Amino acid sequence: MNNYTIRPAKEKDLPALTEIYNYEVVHGVATLDLHPRTEEDRVAWLRSHNRLNHPLLAAEADGIVVGYASLSPFREKEAYASTVELSVYIAPEARGKGAAGALVEAVLALARADERTHLVVSVITGGNEASARLHRKYGFTYCGTLHRVGVKHGAWQDVDYYELPV
Repeated sequence: MNNYTIRPAKEKDLPALTEIYNYEVVHGVATLDLHPRTEEDRVAWLRSHNRLNHPLLAAEADGIVVGYASLSPFREKEAYASTVELSVYIAPEARGKGAAGALVEAVLALARADERTHLVVSVITGGNEASARLHRKYGFTYCGTLHRVGVKHGAWQDVDYYELPV
């Protein structure tokens, strides 16, 4: 396992964060976005984090951002304010080396320390066993599947819901 520096993401990280995300847009199904994002697209996303109970953390190895984790609003309605959605993305070359676990541990510690946060949820594309295993390792419980909710790479995609009370 590599040593990672886990820290709040900054605007200077946007090129790396965008590249990591766009890899999944183009090659994977971890996101059901169909078109790559630009750094300009991601500025508002980044600025919406690291305030309230919505951290955005970057993982660095040897000065290079290799992944990120965020807690974002689950839904926009005010009654959902204490529920946040976890997202974790790791650069392909850094997968399986501990970055995801380091990020999840750090972001969950922030969630537990923030009295505004009650529940962390994750929406995982069906068949993404690595992500499901990671979530189960940190205590998330499977809640159910929405079947065939989107089409990506010419195939129907399911999404699995996981939750963790904090």
